[in-house]
Amino acid sequence: MCGRYELKANFDQLPSPLKKFLPQRFKEHYKKQPLIRPSDPVLALKNQGNTTTSIMLWGFIPQWSKNPLDGPRPFNARAETVDEKKLFRGSWRHQRCLLPATGFLEKGHRIRQEDSQPFWLGGIWNNWTGADGSEIESCCILTTQSNKLIQPFHNRMPVVIPNGLEEEWIASFKDQSELNALQEFLVGWNPKGWLVEQIKNHPNLQLSLI
Repeated sequence: MCGRYELKANFDQLPSPLKKFLPQRFKEHYKKQPLIRPSDPVLALKNQGNTTTSIMLWGFIPQWSKNPLDGPRPFNARAETVDEKKLFRGSWRHQRCLLPATGFLEKGHRIRQEDSQPFWLGGIWNNWTGADGSEIESCCILTTQSNKLIQPFHNRMPVVIPNGLEEEWIASFKDQSELNALQEFLVGWNPKGWLVEQIKNHPNLQLSLI
């Protein structure tokens, strides 16, 4: 499961693909995010005809919602069933995204790479359009069964996409066989090069989840 994560990288440490497609004046306004929670604005790499960087809300808003602030806004989606559920199916096929992170948090522990470098969380996104033409982009993070590193803390963990495969992940596929090729990313990731460290006196880390 992923209910809290962080992006504490300096601007120069952000993944190169992200910095190629930044919104205007983004660099001068960029700030680290030591604690990212559902409903917070998050940085994401997406493909919408062309690759671009976007600011989205973390919490998936269905297109059919009359009011985007009402009703459930899931911040996680199970990788095993994302292609089956009506809520997520269209986004899984055509609107996947990548969220940069330097760590994710679980039961008072931080999970990060040993070198503290940013990594990609695999997600899906949606564009909600209101009757007045207003638009809100939102996303959720895909989760899968935990590996040996995460199992002591939770039976779920976020999907992590390796560096260098950004375009492959966010591409909008027309062929089911191309989409099936992404399954290898959904069955977990190798914990080699990762570590778990205990966090003390950090507020708002815990989140009750089902």
